[in-house]
Amino acid sequence: MKIAIFTETFLPSTDGIVTRLCSTIDHLLEMGHEVAVIAPDGSPAFYKAAPVLSVKGIPYFFYPQKKFCPPSPKIGTFLRSFSPTLIHIVNPVVLGLNGIYYARKMRVPLIASFHTNLAAYAHLYHVPFLDPVAWSYLRLLHNQAILNLATSEAMVGELKKRDFHNTRLWAGGVDAELFHPRQQSDAMRARLTGGKIKDPVLLYVGRLAPEKQLERLRPILDAIHPIHIAFVGDGPDRARLEHMFKHTQVHFLGLLHANELAAAFASADAFIFPSTTETLGLVLLEAMSSGLPIIAAKSKPSEELIRQTEAGILFDSEDQESLLHAVRSLLTQPDLHHQLATQARSSIELRGWEIPTKALVEYYQVAVRAHQLHHHSVTSDIDIPV
Repeated sequence: MKIAIFTETFLPSTDGIVTRLCSTIDHLLEMGHEVAVIAPDGSPAFYKAAPVLSVKGIPYFFYPQKKFCPPSPKIGTFLRSFSPTLIHIVNPVVLGLNGIYYARKMRVPLIASFHTNLAAYAHLYHVPFLDPVAWSYLRLLHNQAILNLATSEAMVGELKKRDFHNTRLWAGGVDAELFHPRQQSDAMRARLTGGKIKDPVLLYVGRLAPEKQLERLRPILDAIHPIHIAFVGDGPDRARLEHMFKHTQVHFLGLLHANELAAAFASADAFIFPSTTETLGLVLLEAMSSGLPIIAAKSKPSEELIRQTEAGILFDSEDQESLLHAVRSLLTQPDLHHQLATQARSSIELRGWEIPTKALVEYYQVAVRAHQLHHHSVTSDIDIPV
């Protein structure tokens, strides 16, 4: 099968979507499929054997790390040369529109996947009136596809409730060999704690952006001593957060990759996750794979994961005492910490990327059959057996 993937974000960016895409492409190529990627400019010309077309983009004014990519005639030339069996639009916003257009023009099936709850961001970026507009726009885009994939059962339910058609689960995975407790390192722990390796440290990995709600962690530093918080990642909110957490035991490590990132996970005491806007949060799986207990704000996706794995503690994002109680419980009860850490690792060992990628290929095959059956690339909410 020849799969053309349109994505609004790709390398050299580092986030959950890019992690998922790279791992998925790895396995698709190993399975003998051909893949081509259409992504914003700045991307490499190839990802392994997959050619990548970089489309010129304009940075969003409120989030310069992400780019608005208008239509480009070179997309058509690239796709005609590749001749895809199927087009997959990942988190479509603007570049994904091109995928919809060319799926129609080339009469190939279209799949869409939902990874970021952009509508929820409207409130965090102080434009709440855009919430219903965003949902309407995203629904319009996604309902051009034969299948819509979401990254958790909670989001499958949310999309169905909002009339997204033919929605199915595309579960997440993790590299359980890379993210492993054996990556623990005293040298990395020294970086996480500013040299005070015997003090407890909570780890956050991800974008430093308003939607991650990292300011919610400030009460921990005021109420619990000694404790450190390590932020691994970068983003538009870094300067504000550095100012907010100035003169506290918060350590900003910037972007880490591969073995360094794995060592950061394995060298902390727990993973802290205050965001309530995530559709899954692959970093949670990476933390669990590293043997880290989770302390996560209650949201439908995080509740789903903790219920399935019993690998962490949930707190009410609007209740400061709930957060403090969760942190204290984990740090003052060694038996509880050991139980959750053991459960975290054991629950994740069989959640590699091979299984979700095989499931994705089955969805692709379903889309191709449905497209052939109905003789067009855009479908209403038909009964598609999956």
